Amino acid sequence: MKAILVVVAAAGILASGVGYAQSGADVAKAKGCLNCHEMDKKKVGPSLKEIAAKYKDDKGAEGKLAEKLKEGKGHPKAAASDAELKAALQYVLSTK
Repeated sequence: MKAILVVVAAAGILASGVGYAQSGADVAKAKGCLNCHEMDKKKVGPSLKEIAAKYKDDKGAEGKLAEKLKEGKGHPKAAASDAELKAALQYVLSTK
């Protein structure tokens, strides 16, 4: 009986998305970042490469950008979890 409960609990956790990490590129696409940003050229907002270049020497960039996105300061408020924001920002900041 315990084994069945463990399997059911594990399935529920996996179905809820806990333990499943999307790539930053997948998050950026799913959350609509690419509606306003492109990899190489300015669209509505700066390109992902421009953002990465602007923050390349800033060790606190991920935290600063996450706060802007959560609070909607200078950018539309992002409807994403902390984990999704982290994945997307790591992807953006790693572009070259």
